[in-house]
Amino acid sequence: MKQQVVHILSKVVDLPEDQLKQLVATPPSREQGDVAFPCFQLAKALRKAPPQIAQDLVEKLNTQDLASYAIEKIVNMGPYLNFFFDRQKYSAQLLSMNITELLQPAQVDHHPTVIVEYSSPNIAKDFKLYHIRSTMIGQALANTYSALGYQVERMNHLGDWGTQFGKLMAAYLKWGDDETIKANPISELVTLYVKFHEEAEKNPALEDEGRLWFKKLEEGDPEAVRLWQWFKDESLKEFSELYHLLGVEFDHYLGESFYSDKMDRVIQMLKEKGLLEESEGALVVRLDEQNIPPCIIQKSDGTSIYATRDLAAAIYREETFDPEKILYVVDQRQALHFQQVFSVLKKMGYEFAHDCEHLSFGIMKIEGEIGSTRKGKGLLLNDVLEHAVQKALDIIEEKNPSLEDKEEIAQAIGIGAIVFNDLKHHRTHEIDFKWEEAFNFEGKTGPYVQYTHARICSLLRRAGQAPTEIMPHSVFEKDHSWELLYALQQYPSVLVETTKKNDPSQIAKYLLDLCQLFNRFYAQERIIVEDIAEQNAKLVLSKKVADILKHGLSMLTIKAPEAI
Repeated sequence: MKQQVVHILSKVVDLPEDQLKQLVATPPSREQGDVAFPCFQLAKALRKAPPQIAQDLVEKLNTQDLASYAIEKIVNMGPYLNFFFDRQKYSAQLLSMNITELLQPAQVDHHPTVIVEYSSPNIAKDFKLYHIRSTMIGQALANTYSALGYQVERMNHLGDWGTQFGKLMAAYLKWGDDETIKANPISELVTLYVKFHEEAEKNPALEDEGRLWFKKLEEGDPEAVRLWQWFKDESLKEFSELYHLLGVEFDHYLGESFYSDKMDRVIQMLKEKGLLEESEGALVVRLDEQNIPPCIIQKSDGTSIYATRDLAAAIYREETFDPEKILYVVDQRQALHFQQVFSVLKKMGYEFAHDCEHLSFGIMKIEGEIGSTRKGKGLLLNDVLEHAVQKALDIIEEKNPSLEDKEEIAQAIGIGAIVFNDLKHHRTHEIDFKWEEAFNFEGKTGPYVQYTHARICSLLRRAGQAPTEIMPHSVFEKDHSWELLYALQQYPSVLVETTKKNDPSQIAKYLLDLCQLFNRFYAQERIIVEDIAEQNAKLVLSKKVADILKHGLSMLTIKAPEAI
C-alpha cells in the first residue's frame, strides 16, 4: 500500500521516493484511512501551513489518472493526506502475488554483500543451551538479508585458538586417557578443562604451563599442533550434527587459527603507523581519547590475543568480500572488546570500520543462573532439543496418534518451540530459560504458529479444491477480512524493519499477530460454503496466510508442517 501511495505522491510532491517512503505512515485507526502522509516537512519549502498543503495536494491528486491504483478516495484531515483503498480491488491485486512478487519492491538493488558472523563456538567444549542465541539470531538475520536480495556471507568464526587450548593440552598430558577421550571426545575434554581450573585454583603454576603450551602451538610445535588438530576435528563432527538438526548453514568455517599467519602484518602496520606502545611488557594501542582501556595486541609472553585475530579477520573480510556491512552476533559481554577493535581499525585508517557493527544480545540464564564451561555448568543444547522433540511426540501421540511422519513432525515442533522461544524476544533482552515456558504449546509460541499453518493446510485439503484465480469479492469488505489482508501486505516491511534493527523478534511478533488475526477470521467466517465464488475468495485468502506463515517461519529457520 505504501509503495502505491509513494508512486502517486511522487507525481505531485518534489521529494525523492526514498524520502517519501520514510514519511508515509499507518494511521492510528482505520477510520482515518489505510495510509497517511504528513505534510509538516513541506511547510518550510512551500511557505504554507500543513493543513493548506494537504488540501492543495488533494486537489492536485484528483486531477491525476489514478485508475491503475486500488485507491477509493484521498482525503485531507488537518495536516495529513489520508488514502483509503478500494478493499475489493486491492485484495485481488495482493492475493494474486506470490511471495517473490510480494517481496520484490522491498529488495535491494545490486546485491550488496553483508557478512554475518554468528555461532562461533569454542572447540573442545560442549554446545550449551545458551549458545543457541548467537546461532539462531545470526541464522535468522542471514536468512532475512538474503530474502531481501543481499549477498550474504555466513561466517562461523570458530574459537579454535588461544590460551585455553594450551590449558587443555596441559590438562590432557597430566590426566588424559586416550581410550576414554576416544569413546566420548567432547565430554571428556570438557571434564579435563574443568579439572584444570579446579587444580589451578590450588596450584597457580598450572596457568603458566597452559600459557607455555599455547606458545608452543603458535610456534608450530608438532605435538601441540597434533593435539590441537585432534581436538578441533572431534569438535567439528559434533557441531555439524547439531547444526544439521537446527537447519543452520555456513558459507565459511574460518576459525581464529585461520588468521594466525595474518597477525604479523597487523602488528607491522600498527608499528608503522606509530600506534603500538609497550605496557608492562605487552604491546597495546591506547584509546584514551575514547576514555576506554587500551587494546592489547600482543601479550607480554609474545603470544597473540583475540583482539589481534579479530583485527586480522576484519581486514581479511574487507579485502576479500568488499562488504557493505560486517555484523558480529556476539553477546553483550563483549561490547568493550568490539569497541576497542573497531576503534583500532579507525585509527589504522580503515573507513570500513564504520560499517562494522556488534549485534549484542542479552545473556541466557538457565533457571536464573548463567552457565559456564569453566565451572562445568549449563544445559547441553542437544539434551534440551531431544527433550523438546520427545515432548512434542508425546502431545502428538495423545491428540493425533495416527498422524503420518509423526517423528519428523515432532522434531519440527520441538525444535521450533525452543528456537521461537528465543527469537520472539528482542535480541538485547536477557532470557531466563524455564522449562515450563519453553514447553507451553499455547499462546505466544512457535507451535502456535505451526498449528495455525497446519490448520489452514487441513482446511484447504478439506475443501477438496485448489483456490483459483482471485476476483474482487464482497467478503474482503468485512473488517476482519480487511485487517487480515492489511497485515499480509505489511510482511515485506517487517523483513525490512528486521534488517534495519537487526532484530528477528520483529518477524516472530508479526507471525503471532498474523495468527491471531487469521484465527479471529476463521472463528467469524464459514470457509466451506455453497457459494463457490465466496468459498474461493476465502480459500485464496487463507492460503496466502499459510504462505506467509511458512515463509516467515523459514526466516527464523523453523519448519512449517502441513499436518500436526
